[in-house]
Amino acid sequence: MDMKKRISLELRNRNPAQIAELVVDNSRSTDGEIEGLTDEFTELEVLSLVNVGLNSLAKLPSLPKLRKLELSDNNLSGSLETLAEKCPNLTYLNLSGNKIKDLSTLEALQNLKNLQSLDLFNCEITSLEDYRESVFELLPQITYLDGFDQEDNEAPDSEEEDEDGAGQAGDYDEEDDEEEDEDGSEGGEVGLSFQVNPADQEEEEEEDYAEEEEEEEDQPDVQGQKRKRDVDDEGEEDEDDEED
Repeated sequence: MDMKKRISLELRNRNPAQIAELVVDNSRSTDGEIEGLTDEFTELEVLSLVNVGLNSLAKLPSLPKLRKLELSDNNLSGSLETLAEKCPNLTYLNLSGNKIKDLSTLEALQNLKNLQSLDLFNCEITSLEDYRESVFELLPQITYLDGFDQEDNEAPDSEEEDEDGAGQAGDYDEEDDEEEDEDGSEGGEVGLSFQVNPADQEEEEEEDYAEEEEEEEDQPDVQGQKRKRDVDDEGEEDEDDEED
């Protein structure tokens, strides 16, 4: 599919000024130039033109809000001066897999004052002696070259950072849930401590019943002893009467 038709399809009947991100990777440029992209894309922030057969950037329209531009796997060997003129606010530029051979070609990027990250993987320039040191010296505004800074620290991935931020919130919620579970389990243990084992309860009932039986057995003896004392007392009273 040619680039112009692909851009038209990506619009999906929307106004170009409503588009913030446009990806037309693997579409084809008929003459090696950008086609179908106009100055009407005033709000465009991310543009991806990977493997579209570009030989030149001469027809790149003015994109004042563009901050990320993907141009890897094309046939670019120059015309980079257009970038500073048309996309002055670029912070990320990927030129991997193009035909960039010399440091002089990159001089045009010195005017991209906001450029922070530049990728040149699989370009002939990477085979130059002191390639990294030379590029950092030529473009002092950039922090990352081919994904690493001058101290070989890897560039952060904005998507991963977003995911990490989400994982921390989730972790926070999960910790809260764990604390609630622990509280609940402790409450459950306390509740169990007040429950009586059915076997123990039955044993206690049997003991109480046995004690009651013993008390009932003891009571007749007491009554019998009382009756005996009463009879003895009556006998003594009769003897006293006879003596009188």
